[in-house]
Amino acid sequence: MPDATVPMPDPAAPNPGAPALVATRPDAASAAERKRRRGMLVSIMVAVIAVHVVALVLAGIWVVAQFFTQPEATFEVQQRVVIPAQNREHQMNMAQHEAVAPKPSFNDRIVSTRPVNFALPDLPQIDLDQMLPLDPSELISDQVASLVGAAGLGSGMAEGLSGMGGTGSGFSFFGVDAAGDRIVLLFDVSQSVLNKAERHNVPIARIKEETVNLVNGLPIDARFGIIQFVRNYKPFNEELLPASPSNREAAREWIDNEWSETGQMARGARGVRSPEPNGIVAVLDAAFRMRPDVIFIISDGGFWQTYPSNRRIPNNEIEAKIRELQAETIAPIPIHFIGFEMTRDDTRDWRRITSRSGGQLREIGEG
Repeated sequence: MPDATVPMPDPAAPNPGAPALVATRPDAASAAERKRRRGMLVSIMVAVIAVHVVALVLAGIWVVAQFFTQPEATFEVQQRVVIPAQNREHQMNMAQHEAVAPKPSFNDRIVSTRPVNFALPDLPQIDLDQMLPLDPSELISDQVASLVGAAGLGSGMAEGLSGMGGTGSGFSFFGVDAAGDRIVLLFDVSQSVLNKAERHNVPIARIKEETVNLVNGLPIDARFGIIQFVRNYKPFNEELLPASPSNREAAREWIDNEWSETGQMARGARGVRSPEPNGIVAVLDAAFRMRPDVIFIISDGGFWQTYPSNRRIPNNEIEAKIRELQAETIAPIPIHFIGFEMTRDDTRDWRRITSRSGGQLREIGEG
């Protein structure tokens, strides 16, 4: 029996019996895909354009707003302006001027157009003394009395020493007349100075008494500072204090309780400053930092130093330091020197130093 071979259809051969739609399906799918991608691309481009348009509109609004929004005016001061505090005398003068100035008056007056059956009451009796302008002399009368009293106390000292005298910013201390509202007193309390002062009837008690009288006699708008020193120094305060009643009392207590009477000032003791180098140069630095109007130095003219070496400080070195400090001030600060038993060389040098600053030298005894 012959083999019956069934022929297999050729996949590549067209099928005449199949519908024509089978051959066109891949083309329709690709066309739909291309249409979808085209729509997506158009949407993205529209979105990008919309974002740019919104950003452009916002940027335009911000730029236009800058023309209508002006920055606030600012004022800058390149240089520091320091307005000095008004002193008490100026305030009193202003108060007197304001009291004398005419006050606003009520110009509309009551006018009667016909007689009435009543009369206005009499004005009350007023003490006219209470309406007078303020007299500044009455406020400082107690100050004048205290100045005169202090001058009387000082007139009994030996060697022509005198206490406080004068009025206002003028005063006298140990026979030296001076003027100023910012005063610094520098006391050399070394043993040699105490011994020399004692020999001339100026014991430490009298020096303390004269210092208290000076502080008590200062006007209320004055400022004062006190520094005692040997090689180290001890200030009453780091800055000048107003001559108020409380500060005067504090100064009196400090002089009574903190004054060195041993001729020594140990390093590290309460209130003692121990700079390096120490000695009169450091004391002058501290005094000039207080910005005084006048400086008093009470000593015998011989100044010593412990740090960095134990030596006597030459007068020309002290003079150079004073010249350096004076160069930093607006006007020279008068330096008055009250010396006990000064040597001839010290007298010559300190007379030159004080005269160049506008101060005086007062010698008590000869060395």
